[in-house]
Amino acid sequence: MATASAFVRGVRLGSYSIGRSRSLIFNSVQRRGIAACIDPSIGLTDEQKEFQKVAFDFAANEMAPHMAEWDQKEIFPVEAMRKSAQLGFGGIYVNPDVGGSGLSRLDTSIIFEALSTGCVSTTAYISIHNMCAWMIDTFGNDEQREKFCPDLCSMQKFASYCLTEPGSGSDAASLLTSAKLQGDHYILNGSKAFISGGGDTDVYVVMCRTGGKGPKGISCLVIEKGTPGLSFGKKEKKVGWNSQPTRAVIFEDCAVPVTNRLGAEGEGFNIAMKGLNGGRINIASCSLGAAHASVLLARDHMCVRKQFGETLSNSQVSAELSTTDLSNRFQSKIIIDVCVQFLQFKLADMATKVVASRLLLRQAAAALQEGRPEAVSLCSMAKLFVTDECFSICNQALQIHGGYGYLKDYAVQQYVRDIRVHQILEGTNEVMRMIIARSLLTES
Repeated sequence: MATASAFVRGVRLGSYSIGRSRSLIFNSVQRRGIAACIDPSIGLTDEQKEFQKVAFDFAANEMAPHMAEWDQKEIFPVEAMRKSAQLGFGGIYVNPDVGGSGLSRLDTSIIFEALSTGCVSTTAYISIHNMCAWMIDTFGNDEQREKFCPDLCSMQKFASYCLTEPGSGSDAASLLTSAKLQGDHYILNGSKAFISGGGDTDVYVVMCRTGGKGPKGISCLVIEKGTPGLSFGKKEKKVGWNSQPTRAVIFEDCAVPVTNRLGAEGEGFNIAMKGLNGGRINIASCSLGAAHASVLLARDHMCVRKQFGETLSNSQVSAELSTTDLSNRFQSKIIIDVCVQFLQFKLADMATKVVASRLLLRQAAAALQEGRPEAVSLCSMAKLFVTDECFSICNQALQIHGGYGYLKDYAVQQYVRDIRVHQILEGTNEVMRMIIARSLLTES
């Protein structure tokens, strides 16, 4: 069994072998009480524990060893993702008749939480790909489902979600990309911004304006790479999420067959929002996986990091200070003990927030799966709370590492960089507050 020291110190450049293997994580669960209390398998069925195990194993063996390299060299790990598709992760909540796994939203959250311990950025892209495949499966006709879904579920082809524009972020209903009907084609003009996978992916689920102003004038089209008039901007340089390319998607007299429209004209905004409800659960699950891993990293760092002759995990730290003033020595010992206890209390807070986040997230996922009336508000609450709290957890884990946490040799800094954007995308957390407040005030 790997030691705690190996768990923390095995993070040197090119590996990030920080003990993210499920076996080490769950051996730690049995060995230490704090890990047991944040065990992500608590409350799951035997079946859910099985595919959670598969996801943790894949994260440990196929993602974690390459996480640093993918980030630093900005590699889009196509082959690794195709391996994940062989396990059913390319269309987790897509129907089985078109190649999907047919699992629930809760199952999906469990899987994305586990995968993101291996690489948040790659898992986040897989979650977007899954959302696109689900949208085609749910709102497409039989011909569209059979044309697109099998290749998406196997990840022979990859998908991107295109809603945000340079001038319409939070105000998505004001989008300007136009689609004018000419015969049996729509002619698109406009552009989309910050598109994950843009330029490297094969299928683009695009919201565009086929009618008047507002949400009722928006339709949804599926556009294939190689379509004349479709082009891409420069690859963006980002703080995190570097294992997935981000580009603008540009339409210049781009002709798309009417047969590629999902649903009827004017239904695009509704389709987009239903996709985002699940997307918010998915992206929050990615934050949760990063936070869970960061708590374990912080805990094990405290078990091996020594100051004044004792580890930070020792609640009885004392120091032999070079002074003959017994009063000063006593005061200094109190200060040291208080500082160490402060770190231990911080770790306790972090663990508590991980569990609270997981409970809220899984409740929201179940509500969405069951179509309950409170599902939209719960998804917004989960996205708001989990992404905010999990970023705080990862940031505090970095702080506990001290100067080491700021080195790119240590994985905790990548968790911080990769999940920061989760508070912005899939609807900013400010918009989540608006949705929640509107629900409360409307019901009153």
